[in-house]
Amino acid sequence: MNIRRVLIVIACLAGLSTGHSVLRAQDRARSVWDGVYTEAQAQRGLPLYNQHCLDCHGDDLEGDAETPALKGGTFLTNWDGQKLGDLFTRIHRDMPLNFEAGKLSSAVVADLLAYILNINQFPPGSKELPHAAEVLNEIRFEAQRPEKKR
Repeated sequence: MNIRRVLIVIACLAGLSTGHSVLRAQDRARSVWDGVYTEAQAQRGLPLYNQHCLDCHGDDLEGDAETPALKGGTFLTNWDGQKLGDLFTRIHRDMPLNFEAGKLSSAVVADLLAYILNINQFPPGSKELPHAAEVLNEIRFEAQRPEKKR
C-alpha cells in the first residue's frame, strides 16, 4: 500500500512540475517587443518597400481607401494578438497585389517585415528576423508593450 501512495505522490509532483514548466514557457513567449529584427535588416527593407510596396501603401505606409495601412492604430489593432508568422505569410503569399503576387522571396519578405516593425517603433535587437513562417509563429504581434512580470 505504501508503494502505491509513493507512486501517486510522484505522479502528482510530476504533474505540478509540468504545469509549472508550461507557465514558465508562456512567460518566455516572445513578442515583437523583444527585439526580433536588426536595424540593418530594417534598413535593407526600405529600398525593398520602395520597390514593391510604395505604389499601393504610399510614402508614409498609411495606405488609402483601397489599400490597408502598414503603420499606425488601424494596422496595430488589426494584427494585435496574432502570430508574426501570419503577417509574414500574408505578405509572402499575396504581395505585391498585381501579377507579381507571391513572387517575393522569404528573405525579401523578412526584410520588408523588419522595416514595417521598425516604422511602427518596435525595438530592434541583435538577431535578424527569421525567413520562415513556422519560426515567426512563435512571436506574438502585440500592439502595446506588455508589462514586465515581477
